[in-house]
Amino acid sequence: MQFVETRGNDGQKPKSVAFSEAILSPSASFGGLYVPEALPNLNEEFLTKHLSSHYKTLALDFLQQFDIDIETEVLEEALKRYDAFDDPSNPVPLVQIEEDCFVSELYHGQTRAFKDMALQPFGYILSKLAQKRGENYLIMAATSGDTGPATLETFKNQDNVKVACLYPDGGTSDVQKLQMVTEDADNLKVIGVKGNFDDTQHTLKDLLASEDFKSELKERDIKLTAANSVNFGRIIFQIIYHIHSYLEMVRNETITMGKKIYLVVPSGNFGNALGAYYAKKAGLPIEKILIASNINNILTDWINTGAYDLTDRTLILTESPAMDILKSSNIERVMYDKFGAARTKELMDALTSDGKYQLSSDELASLQEDFSATFSDDVEGEVVIAAYAKQGYIMDPHTATCMKAYETLREEKLPTVIYSTAEWTKFSSTVSKALGNSVKDDMEALKWVTENANVSVPPMINGLFSKPIMHTVVVDKESIKGEMLNFL
Repeated sequence: MQFVETRGNDGQKPKSVAFSEAILSPSASFGGLYVPEALPNLNEEFLTKHLSSHYKTLALDFLQQFDIDIETEVLEEALKRYDAFDDPSNPVPLVQIEEDCFVSELYHGQTRAFKDMALQPFGYILSKLAQKRGENYLIMAATSGDTGPATLETFKNQDNVKVACLYPDGGTSDVQKLQMVTEDADNLKVIGVKGNFDDTQHTLKDLLASEDFKSELKERDIKLTAANSVNFGRIIFQIIYHIHSYLEMVRNETITMGKKIYLVVPSGNFGNALGAYYAKKAGLPIEKILIASNINNILTDWINTGAYDLTDRTLILTESPAMDILKSSNIERVMYDKFGAARTKELMDALTSDGKYQLSSDELASLQEDFSATFSDDVEGEVVIAAYAKQGYIMDPHTATCMKAYETLREEKLPTVIYSTAEWTKFSSTVSKALGNSVKDDMEALKWVTENANVSVPPMINGLFSKPIMHTVVVDKESIKGEMLNFL
């Protein structure tokens, strides 16, 4: 399988690359991204073959269907990372909360967020590639709260890699920040940024494309790559759990093989939704992908009107901070798939120069064949959290945004999977507030919710509050590059 570029080729880079090259050097021509030339066929034969399969077996077969240039032994070892999840026999449980609504709980890994599903195996593969080549890598990650902890966790103490993780100071929950700033491995650097997630992600993409920065790293015998979902090594693992969700629905006899379902995805950077789109295109029986956003609802406007307009928007900090994003990277991959490289470059160039672009009516109709979208504000989210808590199910504020999409966007009453991207423990102050007890301190909130909602806190969260703070640096975005070089 070869990978090509979303904005076309500049004549300097190869016209196509293997998977290993796409993940080690994820910056494509003209600032674009890498995408696969084709997708595996998720036909009924493939799905039926895996009705009784373990998640790891399904994942290995899917990766081999992609025909990526990674040895089977490396893939098998990478997938063993799922053995450290809460239930190794079922790392992604599917929980029923309504007659036709099921929650895919993606947060049962080490950092209690869905990023573990991709970053645990991806981190192993990237580290092994670096070691096999005898090369040293700086891995950059920009985080709105969940990518950072998962990246640090998977790469800590790995040979041949160092990690620089950027997070928006004040833009994460207390638990998310503690998960990062208490990491003590020598190959990790955590940098707070005065700004928002868009600032950190923009800086990351600029550095990935900067020949000057790469030259400075070359002097230190270091190559550059990224752990954000700009890297297709993340996306490939984010397709698999959508297949798993469908198979779980067949196993529990909610649907028969071939019947379509809805997927509801809380979205900011669109990686999770992109995984669903690729699964749908590959043949998974999905009626439509319903996108749930918070009040930073630029994705809702894009899907409903075709307008992507940053000119009159300011990022708003919300109770669902992982979706506090205005510059959503992975929609570029959807546009490439639908409109081609030339049009994608035209649209992305317009976003850079004018701060906006507008899809044509035909392009919008094509987008709406696969997606519908809505958004919820914080108050609506708190109402949802409180309502389901009364039924005995505790969800985090990102998951809560999905319920409005479930209730209002379905054109048919088909069975529906919503994706829970984080455990409630990472946003306990919001959950506590929704249940009637407003506190700002996460430790106090965790204690109150456990006592009043009959839920427990996993040891890896409880232990954060007694760990020493190892990373205290907070800088302006202009100082990020210097801080990384000092670290190296």
